[in-house]
Amino acid sequence: QVQLVESGGGLVQAGGSLRLSCAASRITFSINNMGWYRQAPGKQRELVAGISRSGTTTYADSVKGRFTISRDNAKNTVYLEMNSLKPEDTAVYYCFMGGTYNYPAYWGQGTQVTVSA
Repeated sequence: QVQLVESGGGLVQAGGSLRLSCAASRITFSINNMGWYRQAPGKQRELVAGISRSGTTTYADSVKGRFTISRDNAKNTVYLEMNSLKPEDTAVYYCFMGGTYNYPAYWGQGTQVTVSA
């Protein structure tokens, strides 16, 4: 069974940076879409960023210019570089792989990102 393991979350002050990683194991096929969702307390889960196998990216308007998504196909790993973090970026961040951006096939366990004012 496919497993996604996330790392890199934590506590950071506003204006700081964090880098999230998500590595897949037990993958025996090529993955097209990868990306990240986030869910803040009391809010719906929202798509933060996505990247296709060819490298085409999409971002939520709220993170454009601050977050950068990238991937390493050989390692089945997706990254999220987050800069100029704001308190409103505080959420649990979930990576996904496979499926579509609206209906991902596999999910990570989630990693907490907390941005203090």
